[in-house]
Amino acid sequence: MIKELKEFLFKGNVLDLAVAVVMGAAFNAIITSLVGDIITPLILNPALKAANVENIADLAWNGVKYGSFLSAIINFLIIGTTLFFVVKAANHAVSLGKKEEVVEEEEAAPTQEELLAEIRDLLANK
Repeated sequence: MIKELKEFLFKGNVLDLAVAVVMGAAFNAIITSLVGDIITPLILNPALKAANVENIADLAWNGVKYGSFLSAIINFLIIGTTLFFVVKAANHAVSLGKKEEVVEEEEAAPTQEELLAEIRDLLANK
């Protein structure tokens, strides 16, 4: 039973998932700080001052606090855009690696003419 638990815990997929969760949490903290500490003060403060609100979380209309929701939407858009570019770059890097493998395979594989010449030489030596 302990052996099975060890195999399960140390499978590549479980470890990859654990690393992804930790990295996702760290990435979320960075984006939350970006929105709360940089984007809100620089870009949204004029709009917040016009609404007589100091914090985006305090935005409300008829008792409905929608400021936190707006902040979550901004976080989502930034995270989604960033992940799009990360995945696009990773896919591009993988495709470059595949192209290099194909080139190496093509260089290693003899052409039809080379094979025929080799067969001819073997027959000539008999």
